[in-house]
Amino acid sequence: MSRRCVVTGAAGGIGLAIAQALVARGDRVVMADLAGDRLADAATHLGQSWLGVDCASEEGVAELVSFADQELGGIDLFVANAGVFGGFGLDAAEADWARSWEVNVMAQVRAARAVVPRWSMQNPGVFAVTASAAGLLTQLGSPTYSATKHASVGFATWLAATYGDQGVQVCALCPMGVETAMIHQTSPSADNDAILAHAAVTSAGEVLSAESVAHCLLEAIDDGRFLALPHESVAAASAYKASAPDKWLASMWSFRDSL
Repeated sequence: MSRRCVVTGAAGGIGLAIAQALVARGDRVVMADLAGDRLADAATHLGQSWLGVDCASEEGVAELVSFADQELGGIDLFVANAGVFGGFGLDAAEADWARSWEVNVMAQVRAARAVVPRWSMQNPGVFAVTASAAGLLTQLGSPTYSATKHASVGFATWLAATYGDQGVQVCALCPMGVETAMIHQTSPSADNDAILAHAAVTSAGEVLSAESVAHCLLEAIDDGRFLALPHESVAAASAYKASAPDKWLASMWSFRDSL
C-alpha cells in the first residue's frame, strides 16, 4: 500500500536518498528544503511534489504540513532529516549554537507537534529523525553538533516512550560518516577544531553512501526498530560508553590524538 510521506532536507544527501528509496517502493513523497533550485530539479526528476520552505520555523512546518495534506491527502510518514554541521570548539559562535539548535532539534520538535497528534491506533503513523552516531557517542571538534544530536536522540526517545504504544512509530537514524556534501565543508582556512571534526567523521569508520543509509532507515521502520544504525560498530561503542564511561573517554582521547 502506497504511503504518503514527507522528507525534509531532501534536495541532496541523505534526504534525497530517502526520497528516492521511498519512491522506488511506490510511495508518494513531498520533498522539502531551503535549497529551492536543487530541490525542484531533484523532485522533478523523481516526479514528486516539492516545497521550498524553512523546515525549522513554526510557519514553515505549518506550511509544509498543509501543503502535504493538499498534495497527498494526509501524512503517513514524516522524515525530519534536515540538519546542519557547524560551530567548532569551545569558542563556537552564539549564532552557530542557535542555528544548530533550531535546525537539528527544534525543527523536529515543531514537526512532531504538527503531525503526531493526528496519529492513533486507528490511524497510525511514523515519525523518523535523522540524528547521528554523535547523538549516542560524541562529535570531536564540534560541541554544537554533539549537543544538538544528543538532544535529537533524546527527543525521539521521549516521543517513542510517550506515544510508541499509541499508533506512533518513532525511528532515529544514527549514522557515522556518510558520503554527502556536509562532510566536505571545511575550507583551507578552517581552524584546528573544524579540521578535527571533519577528520573524525571520515576516520571513525567506513564512510557509507547516502543510499545505503536510507535503506537502513527504511529497513528499521519495516522491522519496527527505534534505532537505525547503518554502522554496526555504533551499537557496541554506545554500550561500551554506558558500561565503562571512563575507559570510553580514554579511548576518545587516544582517537583524538591519532587525528
